[in-house]
Amino acid sequence: MNPVLDQAISTTEGDLMTSPAAYPQSATPAMGERRLSQLDALEAESILVIREIAAELERPVLLFSGGKDSVVMLHLAAKAFWPAPIPFPVLHVDTGHNFPEVLAYRDETVERLGLRLEVASVQDYIDDGRLRERADGTRNPLQTQPLLDAIAEHRFDGVFGGGRRDEEKARAKERIVSLRDEFGQWDPKNQRPELWNLFNPRHRPGEHVRVFPISNWTELDVWRYIEREDIPLAPLYYAHEREVFRRDGMWLAVGPYSQPRDDETVETRLVRYRTVGDMSCTGAVESSASTNAEIVLEVAASTLTERGATRADDRISEAAMEDRKKEGYF
Repeated sequence: MNPVLDQAISTTEGDLMTSPAAYPQSATPAMGERRLSQLDALEAESILVIREIAAELERPVLLFSGGKDSVVMLHLAAKAFWPAPIPFPVLHVDTGHNFPEVLAYRDETVERLGLRLEVASVQDYIDDGRLRERADGTRNPLQTQPLLDAIAEHRFDGVFGGGRRDEEKARAKERIVSLRDEFGQWDPKNQRPELWNLFNPRHRPGEHVRVFPISNWTELDVWRYIEREDIPLAPLYYAHEREVFRRDGMWLAVGPYSQPRDDETVETRLVRYRTVGDMSCTGAVESSASTNAEIVLEVAASTLTERGATRADDRISEAAMEDRKKEGYF
């Protein structure tokens, strides 16, 4: 059993607060009683969610792209069931435009943990005509149909995702356990209350739930946890020299899926990635942070979210993310 989780379950909701000022005088922990740190409380909540959903549903799956949020979620799942293996497979919706470093990391992690990996390929849908390339060359918005088809094919009834409320305003509207209808769609007006950490994954045949164990985490929490747990990540999250060009206020990497136009100049700069998506729509940030501790300090000083600063697919419209989520996106 996880002693942190056991303690979290046995305490009241107020006991999970970390600031002494947040406690009424009568609720202050007794001398010698342990009070959970912020990271311990977040970890305990996430493990509780993962265990609860795995116990209540028949065929859960964890979305795993090799990005930092899904890596943290997988680490939490491994802790939740240790020393037993993770009891469900992982699913990657592969756009075909992924960073090679991320795919290599994904495969190494799956092999190391002995996981079953299911891959839904956007390229297969383009090859057989079920999807068409977008005019702007990006493929992240094309992931919805392969994802929904994979859920239906494998009869997954619960899908763990690494979404966080601080990422984007549409994600801030979503519950930890989010119901999706028989078409895989999300209705922001049809959500269940989650009082006292009670999660309701019940659904009718054909429906499923999306589950976000790290909803209440921030980007800074994620990096502090990665530093504390010493979790390995793909190398592109750390500062490295790369050939990039400037477009729409972002540094895009030169590669087979992102080429500079005639008026765009290729430069070699010291950069790192705050988030990972398609090479064609994910921008790098100039940074010299090459360790987890340095990234924690950098993120703490940042005033922009990682998606708002570096993801072109979220700039299509003010409601780009919410529109895609209503259609069945992550």
